[in-house]
Amino acid sequence: MDQILDFYQYAIFFYSAFITLAYVSLAILGYFNITSKNSYYTEREDNLLNSFPEEAPGISVVTPAFNEDLIIIDSAHSLLNLEYPNFEVIIVNDGSTDNTLDTLIKEFDLVLTPFPYIEKVRCQPMRGIYKSKNPRYSNLTIVDKENGGTKADAMNAGVNVANYDYFINTDIDGLLVPNTLAKMIVPVLDSEIPVIAVGATLRMVNSCEVDKGRITRVRPPNRLIPTFQETEYLRSYLIGKMGWATLNAVPNVSGGFGLFDTNVVIGAGGYDPLSQAEDMDMTLRMIAFMRDRKKKYRIRQIPDTCCWTEGPSNLRLLYRQRTRWGRGLLQIFLVHRRYLFNPKYGRMGMLLLPYALFFDFLAPILTTTGFFIIAFLLFTNQINFDTFWLLLLLVYLIGVSMSLVAITADLSNKKLYKNYSEYGRLIFFSLFEVLLYQPFNTVFFVIGYGQFLYNREFKWTSMTRQGYTRNTEVTIEPEE
Repeated sequence: MDQILDFYQYAIFFYSAFITLAYVSLAILGYFNITSKNSYYTEREDNLLNSFPEEAPGISVVTPAFNEDLIIIDSAHSLLNLEYPNFEVIIVNDGSTDNTLDTLIKEFDLVLTPFPYIEKVRCQPMRGIYKSKNPRYSNLTIVDKENGGTKADAMNAGVNVANYDYFINTDIDGLLVPNTLAKMIVPVLDSEIPVIAVGATLRMVNSCEVDKGRITRVRPPNRLIPTFQETEYLRSYLIGKMGWATLNAVPNVSGGFGLFDTNVVIGAGGYDPLSQAEDMDMTLRMIAFMRDRKKKYRIRQIPDTCCWTEGPSNLRLLYRQRTRWGRGLLQIFLVHRRYLFNPKYGRMGMLLLPYALFFDFLAPILTTTGFFIIAFLLFTNQINFDTFWLLLLLVYLIGVSMSLVAITADLSNKKLYKNYSEYGRLIFFSLFEVLLYQPFNTVFFVIGYGQFLYNREFKWTSMTRQGYTRNTEVTIEPEE
């Protein structure tokens, strides 16, 4: 038993050292990536596309909607008011049982329209395609379809209807900044190698002030869980994904917001309706599609905050979100195991997936196991407290340092909060994240693994959220 415990302690020590080295390396790569992008991705490039609309590639903005009656109008207007010369908005009503479709028909003067529908990727059957009689909304298309049970099925319907070579995948509750489309397409135009996807930073809209679908005042979340998640998102995007983008190894373009090459998505078979992690699944299959055909590609990540989304406001909602993420992560390795350690798939097979396996997938398991090991050692009085407290302090300081680096990177990239005291709030709460947030996050992931192995069915179901502003509460029905 003693030998097993000694082996476990040494293994955890070296594991922690490797994961720390990986985080520091990504932070360094992310910093240089952010710095280099700031040198040439400015408002000048964004404005050029508006000045020369014939040079602006068309972009389809696709967003699924399931029982979104309370927010659908504000969300639709927000998308239609994007500042870009050549785009369309496709809202997929995924078999809503409330008044979502009727509300859209009334607001935008919609009529059922003949449409040459071609099923390029599989999805549940169409009920009809609606267009507006008002010329003002000529770029709006409403797809009414049978419920597919997942966001992925609804996205496939939108891809089938999309007219342009690039599309944005976003959630109906996400608020996009006005110049989003220009910011997302510039990396595509700037690259000599085909860019098949572009990601951007997502932030928490909780506590921001919103007027008619536009954020008028950016504020940090005022509740505990969203505040922790705000800092977590900054670490994920400004350290993690910006670092991975330097190596052309972005693990996934978020399902909440991202730009994709329509033809590559169709070639890869579209979104998998059975996937619990459709964003990472789609990203991996797009990479495999390009590698199988020996085509060069890039996946880019920009540091700009283009989409604001509402994060879980309490532990119950966080549980539903993170268990789904856990189920999805385990499913990824089972479904795509042939890519793992396969040199045919380059960085994806030899770097990205091994990293995700050892550090993303195993970390919650090892951390949970560690709690029980520590409890046993404490009970049997086998802990060297001098070493224990030293290592615990080291791990704590590393975690806090990564949060401080992410907050600093955001501050140097573009100061979105009005007051420095609001950044101070993020810094203050990052001191307690390892105690008040990460343990729940870890346990929820492990529960998600268990749920997937138990083979329970999970579909797009309702989830109550707080809404965008302090004065209005709405209910949003995202995928579970």
